[in-house]
Amino acid sequence: MKGKVYLVGAGPGDPKLVTVKALEVLQQADVVIYDRLISPQLLMYARADALKLYVGKQKDRHTLKQEEINRNLVKYAQQGKTVVRLKGGDPAVFGRVGEEAAELVKHHIPYELVPGVSSIYAVPAYAGIPITHRDHASSFYVVTGHEKPEKLVSSLKWQHIAHAADTLIFLMGVSRLATIREQLLLHGRSPSTP
Repeated sequence: MKGKVYLVGAGPGDPKLVTVKALEVLQQADVVIYDRLISPQLLMYARADALKLYVGKQKDRHTLKQEEINRNLVKYAQQGKTVVRLKGGDPAVFGRVGEEAAELVKHHIPYELVPGVSSIYAVPAYAGIPITHRDHASSFYVVTGHEKPEKLVSSLKWQHIAHAADTLIFLMGVSRLATIREQLLLHGRSPSTP
């Protein structure tokens, strides 16, 4: 008997921004495997008897490697359990949900992706900044602030990114802010860009 895995977006940190669907599957879970960027308050919605496994990652410190997280998803689902993989933001945006889903498919484990509110638009909105504006910004472009460290060649095409849209959004890029700014200017983005 195989269980099922829900790959769930927890939103950008404010527990009030989690979706109803996310809460529903969280309340059904036998196992909750969660990241560092989720609001700890969300764990209160899980059953008291649910196993809660923290697998958070920071820049240079990972509680578990991705392969171990994948193995846990498979292991608990193969035990017939309902597993919620609770991830910050929307799991399909710069998360490793593709790797996790591929592992589940490889083991013939049913899964469902539950979208979450993304920090792409929620964080600027909370700061009072719309990412589009009819008079100033008709487009936006989202870029990762850091790529996989082992990657030998960057897939970021700065010559295109610099001019891709009115609003550029870099996620997870605080530690690389100087490099991002430098690359944008080097590739023709106006220094007067707000």
